[in-house]
Amino acid sequence: MTTVNPRVSRTRLIRLTWPVYGYAFFEEFILLYPLYALLFTENGLTVTHISALFVLWSLTSVLLTVPAGALADLVSRRHLLATAPLLTGSAFALWSLLPSPWVFALGFVLWGAAGALSSGAFEALVYTELDHHEATDAYPRVMGLTRALGVAAVGVATLVAVPAMTHGGYLVIGLASVTACLLCSVCALALPEHRVRERDPGDEPGYLQTLRSGLAEVRHNPRVRPALLLVVLVSAFWGVLEEYVPLLARDAGVPVQSVPLVVLVVWTGVTLGGLSAGPLSRLPSLALAALMTLASPAIAAGALFAGPAGWVLLGFGFGVCQAMMVVTDARLQESITGPGRATVTSLADLGTEALGVTTFLVYAGVFTAMGHGAAFALFATPNLLAALLLARRDG
Repeated sequence: MTTVNPRVSRTRLIRLTWPVYGYAFFEEFILLYPLYALLFTENGLTVTHISALFVLWSLTSVLLTVPAGALADLVSRRHLLATAPLLTGSAFALWSLLPSPWVFALGFVLWGAAGALSSGAFEALVYTELDHHEATDAYPRVMGLTRALGVAAVGVATLVAVPAMTHGGYLVIGLASVTACLLCSVCALALPEHRVRERDPGDEPGYLQTLRSGLAEVRHNPRVRPALLLVVLVSAFWGVLEEYVPLLARDAGVPVQSVPLVVLVVWTGVTLGGLSAGPLSRLPSLALAALMTLASPAIAAGALFAGPAGWVLLGFGFGVCQAMMVVTDARLQESITGPGRATVTSLADLGTEALGVTTFLVYAGVFTAMGHGAAFALFATPNLLAALLLARRDG
């Protein structure tokens, strides 16, 4: 692992981190997040229609993630990151000004394409810039804080959306969301970018060669494959379960007006997990495996027994998963040696997205048969497999 160069000035790292943190915050500071489902229903869409839109959104992301990752290894990652929120902002503007089923569908295609453009490019740019300053040891800390800021932004946006909706309706909500996307794009343009060119300008690889290079690294680099698998296993399942926390709380008898308090407790754990990623990244793999092993019963027990202690346990389990998501991403970045960093990272995102979509589909059947608590307990068990893979790194 590359260590932090003591000669690297704090100013140079701040030059990278402040736009990274700004990008992470404004990307998630979207006032439409807690309200767009209501916007759809008020314009005549049923639950089936909305589910179809979610599938369209996921399919767009799945189809474009790896091709966009390869593009990020060929062209400016900063410009791709600046373009992504403009596509998302365009979607929100269309929804607010021309609400209709087909416009909603177009918006989800634009949003899915935006997610694909930033997939792989963001992590690759941050890691490459830290490597340029011989400071890759800071990557888990930077990305942990980045993820924590994203969680905080969602919470703040949700709080702000209530008075904004009361006084201005969907038009103000949409305008604020588009403004956040524009600010996110400005932060991307402020990112530094030092791309290492190993060839003469006239001998640059084409798109297909870049794509094949990234795929070949996954096939032939024995360190990349388990690192990529770990990212997928650690990220996919809890990322699905957190969407069902409000329903779990309501199913456990929590009054509707108190459900936000349950979500706040759980997401406090997630935020703390992101902030702890830096220190945890310095622990040996066996210690990380032990933490991941604890996360599985914590999520299961928290969901099954509910109550105040249960929500704290659930927050702890999700917080561990958040921290491990950052740590395993850092290990994936360390294992990549070729020029296809964004392509390889986008493959991890593709695996996470595909497994997440499958989990959403299976969850519905498990919930119907067993309820939310049992479904949470079932989908917490893959964390044990992730813990086993982590332990084998020191074996």
